[in-house]
Amino acid sequence: MSRGLSRRTVLAGASALAAALGPTRRARAAGRKRLRILQWNHFVPAYDRWFDAWARTWGEQHDTDVTVDHVGVNALNGTAAAEVAAGRGHDLVMFLRPRPVHEPDVIDHREIVEECQRRHGKPLELALRSTRNPRTGKFHGFCDSIVPDPVNYRSDLWAEVGQLPDDWDRVRVGGKAIKARNGIPVGIGLSSEDDSGIALRVLLLAFGGSEQDASGAPALASRQTLEAVKYVTALYREAMTPAVLAWDPSSNNRAMIAGQSSLVMNAISITRTAENDRLPIGPKIALARPPRGPARRLGLPHATSVYVIWKFAENVDGAKAFLVDLVGRSREAFQASESYNFPAFPDQVKDLGALLAKDPKATPPDKYAVLADALEWMTNLGAPGHANAAVDDAYGTWVLNTMFARAATGADSAEDAVKQADQKLRQIWSKWKARGLL
Repeated sequence: MSRGLSRRTVLAGASALAAALGPTRRARAAGRKRLRILQWNHFVPAYDRWFDAWARTWGEQHDTDVTVDHVGVNALNGTAAAEVAAGRGHDLVMFLRPRPVHEPDVIDHREIVEECQRRHGKPLELALRSTRNPRTGKFHGFCDSIVPDPVNYRSDLWAEVGQLPDDWDRVRVGGKAIKARNGIPVGIGLSSEDDSGIALRVLLLAFGGSEQDASGAPALASRQTLEAVKYVTALYREAMTPAVLAWDPSSNNRAMIAGQSSLVMNAISITRTAENDRLPIGPKIALARPPRGPARRLGLPHATSVYVIWKFAENVDGAKAFLVDLVGRSREAFQASESYNFPAFPDQVKDLGALLAKDPKATPPDKYAVLADALEWMTNLGAPGHANAAVDDAYGTWVLNTMFARAATGADSAEDAVKQADQKLRQIWSKWKARGLL
């Protein structure tokens, strides 16, 4: 078991693990190979239908009984931790962000990366930096797809105040004006959950700050970080409401669909929900690239699909072959996900821009065209360094979320909030360096 995983986290996934292990002996008795996969309930149900059907077909072609178990997003990490503690479970587990803390528990996925590159073209640098530890040289996971995290905004409300949310200063100015005019706030989360964690890191990068430098050393304490914290404090006080302090991962979706936010950062699950449910607000929700900051415009994936194969997996070879073939179906995956899952091997969807430019459900039809260059403006968690166990640990313990929230609410000064967060990060980095993973 990887150290650093709490008992509560392990227990949270124990019931899911117990349910998943039931049929294993029957499969062995039947004399067929077995491949067990764990992944989330996709926000686009059509993707799960496609994936499950394709997995069954793949199994028939490879004399393998393939079982796909879906769990809610909040159950993934706990279930995985329970499997590690038990030393048994699924052969393949999909996470929604890199999980380098599990490096000691997984195989080296290098062979899969190299075979996919041979068959399917060069992977994104983002995918490599999300799954390779430069300290050990080990690939602690395999990235098959990524999900962009654009701005979702009410085009009608922003037009009324004569603004576009193209840079962070205009987000504050326009958001303040909309709130004063219509009482509708900006919806950037400041709570201990994933969407808040991604949005706040995007903003930090835009201001020139980061958790670590390119070499992987802690780098939070900086003038740029302080400016980002002061900006969020002003944005919260001028254009937001205390509701964002208690948001869960679907709160921004619900708020935008209900007409209760002027702007959020999220995947296209918001616009797809509006389209699929034929909601009147749908045509009013527009998409934009992440706002530019004083230093740059960068985005992070809303989700980074990373599969891992446990060292104790019963069908390691089958799991490897499945992932190689899954990448070969990236175009089908992109379409089945309704443009949600972007390919980590972009040669597999060479007409991505054309597909986005003429969407059969969107109003207007080119609503998603703004995402055509998303693979260029997205970077990995941990940038400008690689994703690593310390970044993973800091993310999962909400260090940055807490820093921004405490300053915004006045619980700490901006300077004290940054100082406390920096101290916590340095403790985390020291822990993982002592374990040989940094």
